[in-house]
Amino acid sequence: MTTDPRAGWPRYDHPDDLAVIEATPLAERGLPATSYELLRRAAEQWPERTALTVLPDAASWRSPRSRTYAELLADVHRTANALHRLGVRRHDTVALLSPNCDELITALLAAQLAGIVTPVNPALAREHVTELVRRAGARVIITASPELDPEAYRTSAELAEQGLVDHVLVLRPTGAADDSAAVADCPDDRFLGEPPTGTDLASFFHTGGTTGAPKLAAHTHANEITDAWMIAANSVLDQDSVVFAALPLFHVNALVVTLLAPLLRGQQVVWAGPLGYRDPALYADFWRIVEHYRIATMSAVPTVYAVLAACPVDGADIGSMRCAMVGASALPEGVRATFEKATGIPLLEGYGLTEATCASVRGFLEIRRPGSVGQRLPYQHIRIADGERDLPPGAVGSVLISGPTVFPGYVEGRDADGHRISGQGKVADGWLDTGDLGYLDEDGFLYLTGRAKDLIIRGGHNIDPRVVEDALLSHPAVTGAQAVGQPDRRAGEVPVAYVTLADGTVTEDDLRAWAAAHVSEAAAAPKAVRVLDALPVTAVGKPSKLPLRADATRRVLTEVLGDVDDVEEIRAYADSGAVTVTVTLRARATAATTAEVARRVADFAVPCRVTSSYEKRAMG
Repeated sequence: MTTDPRAGWPRYDHPDDLAVIEATPLAERGLPATSYELLRRAAEQWPERTALTVLPDAASWRSPRSRTYAELLADVHRTANALHRLGVRRHDTVALLSPNCDELITALLAAQLAGIVTPVNPALAREHVTELVRRAGARVIITASPELDPEAYRTSAELAEQGLVDHVLVLRPTGAADDSAAVADCPDDRFLGEPPTGTDLASFFHTGGTTGAPKLAAHTHANEITDAWMIAANSVLDQDSVVFAALPLFHVNALVVTLLAPLLRGQQVVWAGPLGYRDPALYADFWRIVEHYRIATMSAVPTVYAVLAACPVDGADIGSMRCAMVGASALPEGVRATFEKATGIPLLEGYGLTEATCASVRGFLEIRRPGSVGQRLPYQHIRIADGERDLPPGAVGSVLISGPTVFPGYVEGRDADGHRISGQGKVADGWLDTGDLGYLDEDGFLYLTGRAKDLIIRGGHNIDPRVVEDALLSHPAVTGAQAVGQPDRRAGEVPVAYVTLADGTVTEDDLRAWAAAHVSEAAAAPKAVRVLDALPVTAVGKPSKLPLRADATRRVLTEVLGDVDDVEEIRAYADSGAVTVTVTLRARATAATTAEVARRVADFAVPCRVTSSYEKRAMG
């Protein structure tokens, strides 16, 4: 069996299909080696088919810019040749600093062809952008024009003034007329430089770390292509399926799931405007957009589906939508139920992380395991371990992943010998320690129970707690600070902080305002700051955040269940690295009350046991 895109795809819509797919070695699949080879194949096979449809903004969804596969290849050739003319070679890095637009897609693919691409979130604090560009060793930056993102443009200009970059290329808003002079006279029928190979570095994507500035995870072309193939090998979709994309291209999901995977299948991708899912106007017309473009699937984080569930369909024909993909943070059961009931569209959950390129686990529409994120993707492998000891099904331990998508390591800088890349202890003998805790069932379905790392994931966006802690510690009255994620119905988690003070002259509201003014990005502003006499520590005196996470969980559930008269006690405690909740009801509580409590708690994706005071006394 072969899966050259010109020869068909294997059946893959059931867990039992995995063994059949893996009976053919990955090396015999005939996959393109690089993103450039992938684009060339697509342009050869489907030259006149629409590859991209990009909306200038949500309000202008009827006036997009569209390009065929042949046109996209020509544009990538021109831009890559312009970069080559500026001196970009195979091991040189090009930074991107822009919200999504039509030219950004071209720039990303061209930067991977000419060298290595580093997409950077333009909403990061300027000092973090500067550090990421410095660490990547980028001497060329492609940035948004002033009318597209004035702050990104100013940051890039400052980097040039400081001498950190040699060249600044400017992207125009989608639909702007006339080609840039930088690429207008460059050949569009071939690349003039040395094309990449599968083992060459393709990209550096920043991801949250437990300390300091964001880390830069390196990906090879082989990492990206194999993961894109695993995602594209989905029998729910075919080559006529239209994909909707609105995640920012500095997020690896946007590259792998909504760009490279569709290129493998010859699918059309409809890209939202520069604000993506953050544009309020998008939700007002979302179902009309689905109807107009016959959207078959989309990829988003749980908070997006929570909002869409409340957006009336108003008679729009959304029958083309076969499923909606969700990941990046835990999917509350309440969000799933509300969205599927309101729209009739099933949610297809997945799991992955930047260090394993993007996706490693997927669910199935017809086979559902409540609480599970799904089964491993083909050619990737998952084990649950406690140190060096593998654990049996049902036992909770560290989630480890191996296979062709595991990254080479983090970029620590660049010197005369090239980029310095280190696994920093994350990979041992080919196995990546995800930092997550979970277990496998007898059929190999993965269940996540918590995170060993302390990252706060707000709506799929990684927030380093140290960002919050450093902001609070800069206040003269604060002597200690710890930030944790508090469960949230829509965002999955929001940051909250606990502090100790030198004196009592400052209020919690004052500290919250101080933190909001001093964090590096708005998403990291804590929802609450709470003052304690002392921060918890372990037996050896190290900071312990688990009790704080438990306290934050107890507080939010106390608020949510505040109007339920028969709630007697709410306890939250750490269990195998995760927070677990017990809600005790009075003996007189009815079955309806028990069900209501369970429903409300389920919205927060927190393991919970609802019991009664009678049971509690009986158990002693």
